[in-house]
Amino acid sequence: MDKQQGLTALIESAWEELNSPDTGRRDLCLDVVSDVLETGRLAQSDAERAVERLVAVALSDEGYAVQESALHAVCTASTHYELPYRVVEPLAAGVDGFEPVLLGYVLSILGCTHDQAALPIVERFLHHPHSEVRQDASEAVTELRWHRESAQDKTA
Repeated sequence: MDKQQGLTALIESAWEELNSPDTGRRDLCLDVVSDVLETGRLAQSDAERAVERLVAVALSDEGYAVQESALHAVCTASTHYELPYRVVEPLAAGVDGFEPVLLGYVLSILGCTHDQAALPIVERFLHHPHSEVRQDASEAVTELRWHRESAQDKTA
């Protein structure tokens, strides 16, 4: 078994444990997935599948700790993999359901996609009542606009 297969097996084992009714155990499983994503050694398709599952957990789990761990793992993945918007799009659809502390993760994730489809969603939060959310939205907008301008410069 090569390293990539070993990492994939580790993630699969963590997913199985994620069915535990114990929030602490589920949180630990997500930490394992985050650690594997942090290696940057998964195949792009495996990383995308892991992120899709993490997004589903972040949107469905009612426990704050588990949601935070899932979103943290997606942020970790976004620093090591180019995540297509389609993979994290459910976060955009469910963005209004997150409390302000978790919105920072979501806005950062959307910004890291570099997809202009995320821009109107992120821009909505530039006037949020919480200053931290406004700051996170501003950084994500800057990232999205910078990428758009950079892409335009390459085609000019």
